[in-house]
Amino acid sequence: MPTNKILVIDDEEDFSNTIKMMLELAGDYEIVSACDGKEGIKKAHLVRPDLILLDIKMPEMDGLEALKILKGNPETMSIPVVMLTACDEDIYKLKACQLYDEDYLVKPVKTEILIDRVKKVMARRKISGK
Repeated sequence: MPTNKILVIDDEEDFSNTIKMMLELAGDYEIVSACDGKEGIKKAHLVRPDLILLDIKMPEMDGLEALKILKGNPETMSIPVVMLTACDEDIYKLKACQLYDEDYLVKPVKTEILIDRVKKVMARRKISGK
């Protein structure tokens, strides 16, 4: 039974399914997905994931707004968030950094890089005791 829960918040269902398969094959991960920021925030409260992979450009609520809400809520503020997005502009990277993202990956991302970053973030979380 998987011990690490990862919430993927991305409006591209095919991409979310690909990430789910990659991570489930690579490790001890249970993947939950949400199709936009609003749904992602709700699922973060329900599921209490160990990590969130978050896209920026989505309908309803974009990833930066979702990140701001997640990091502003005591119940979800300690969940590490890795931005996983096609937005490669420095302004998005800076905004995400200011909102306390853990890492920033640009799509398309190589499987090995994604898995490595997920493992590193999870390891830091375990070390810090959160």
